[in-house]
Amino acid sequence: MSVSDPIGDMLTRVRNAIAVGHSTVAMPNSRVKSAIAKILKEEGYISGFEVVDGEIAAVKVLRIRLKYIGERRERRPVITGMERVSRPGRRVYTGKKEIPWVLSGMGIAILTTPKGVMTDQRARQLGVGGEVICRIW
Repeated sequence: MSVSDPIGDMLTRVRNAIAVGHSTVAMPNSRVKSAIAKILKEEGYISGFEVVDGEIAAVKVLRIRLKYIGERRERRPVITGMERVSRPGRRVYTGKKEIPWVLSGMGIAILTTPKGVMTDQRARQLGVGGEVICRIW
């Protein structure tokens, strides 16, 4: 089945897995999805990820291990919200001086720039703008 917005599909799968308390979530892999997962790992939003061979054909699968805080009954997810900003129907670009702050710096925005996929903070350091993919807090 083809998906018109693979990154939106990734965010929805993670959001749904968190809502029901799953420890892992799997999805078809791509370079951008792997880059987003790497950023989430570096920022401490997930506990890890891996790319494995899929059971069907030559499709690789991205498996993300979600991170929770607390013990059994008081367990809360680290990711409290995810929002897709730039969509296939409406691309959102930002200059280096207009990079958005997410919850006054408590969350992150993920951007695709000419220098690769990175967080809003890293883009400010390098002085580059780009397409705002999503916001995570």
